[in-house]
Amino acid sequence: MKLKVHVHPAEEGGFWAEVPALPGCVSEGDTLDETLAHIREAAEGWLEVSAERASADPRTQVVEVEL
Repeated sequence: MKLKVHVHPAEEGGFWAEVPALPGCVSEGDTLDETLAHIREAAEGWLEVSAERASADPRTQVVEVEL
């Protein structure tokens, strides 16, 4: 899966990043490489929690689509 990540310079130095397709999925780091590693981990966690929440609701169907 590929997601767009927006990387921004942080006022205090370093960077912060967000994944617009995953509301609230943000992270930060001192270097660009560190920031990208952190946002990848944050996105993986976001998706895992989202899937767990969906599977806990018996009214929710979880399906995969390929884009």
